[in-house]
Amino acid sequence: MTRPLALVTGGVKRVGAAIAARLADAGYALALHGNSDATPEEGLAKKLAEADCKWSGFQQDFLEEGAAEALMDQIVDHFGRTPDLIVNSASIFGQDNVGEILEKDLQDHLRVNSLVPVLLTTALHHRRPEDSDRACVVQILDQRIRNPNRDQLSYTLSKQALAGSVRSLAVACADKLRVNGVAPGLTLTAGEYGEEQLANITAMMPLDRLPVPDDIADAVLYLAGAKSVTGQIVYVDGGASLKSFDRDFVHLGKD
Repeated sequence: MTRPLALVTGGVKRVGAAIAARLADAGYALALHGNSDATPEEGLAKKLAEADCKWSGFQQDFLEEGAAEALMDQIVDHFGRTPDLIVNSASIFGQDNVGEILEKDLQDHLRVNSLVPVLLTTALHHRRPEDSDRACVVQILDQRIRNPNRDQLSYTLSKQALAGSVRSLAVACADKLRVNGVAPGLTLTAGEYGEEQLANITAMMPLDRLPVPDDIADAVLYLAGAKSVTGQIVYVDGGASLKSFDRDFVHLGKD
């Protein structure tokens, strides 16, 4: 039996790697994209070996024009077929605000975080054979799309644009694809948060917990198999999207 094929953009590290690992466990072959390096991080490499996963890495800079089509060409040439699942996890995360926003920063965020995921979705729809089962696309978003704060403006706008595309693409591509989104909360703190601050932020969450990468991977795997679900966004955020915060979490919980 041929394994289903998944493309995970940004799939060689961090949250993307956790998603890739879960899909490997579930029996997927994997096309793993990286921006400058498509070598899986150590934990993912171990998981791929344990799962006897058939995988290949693909490097593509999403800031370059034509990157989405080029990546799809590479994958189809290598595997001889289109992906059955695309998880658009790659993103950039700037720190600008309304007083600092620059045209290039906004363009870059919109290109990487919104334009390329949309173009990968439409490229899959265009190339998907008529007689194939519906493929699935999962856009990785951010819980702030529901209640935005005033920080990281270019990033926030780009994720809102991608979130807005979910329903439109679900309608436009319904003959060949299902399109959904997963909106994580604060997941990887990368040493930016002190222990006390992180505890204070956790206590702000309705569920008194923050998500971990495996929680996001669980949601992706669910949507990948949910054949009657399209046009939906699943929030994996400890309930953060049920509240409104005026600043990004890095600024909160310090007192």
